[in-house]
Amino acid sequence: MRYIIDSSAWIEYLSGSKRGEEVSKFLKKEETFVIPIIISEVVSFVKRNNGNIEVAYDSIIKNAKIMEIAPRIAKEAGILHSKMREKGDNFPFVDSLIICSARENSVKIITTDNHFKPFKEAVLL
Repeated sequence: MRYIIDSSAWIEYLSGSKRGEEVSKFLKKEETFVIPIIISEVVSFVKRNNGNIEVAYDSIIKNAKIMEIAPRIAKEAGILHSKMREKGDNFPFVDSLIICSARENSVKIITTDNHFKPFKEAVLL
């Protein structure tokens, strides 16, 4: 199978947690992807927590293929984000990009983030 590894899953992986061990299994056995904004989120988290951003960045680049966001994905993400906000959900825009990227490329999302719970594309660890 093919998977996008979400920011929350990368953070678990980098921390060496139990959930991170599960992420490691996906990285070793499956085709994995990341969208560039996920890299930004992870680097921001690592930097704010005084971690080594080069190690984090290198781990992502070495373990996942980059999935670019086409303009139509950006459009669909805007529509999804708007719909989620209309429902009163405080759904992050970044998560809309991740879901629409997964849909467009027929991949699942590995995550620990409960924002993804209502979406069939998500595999919650």
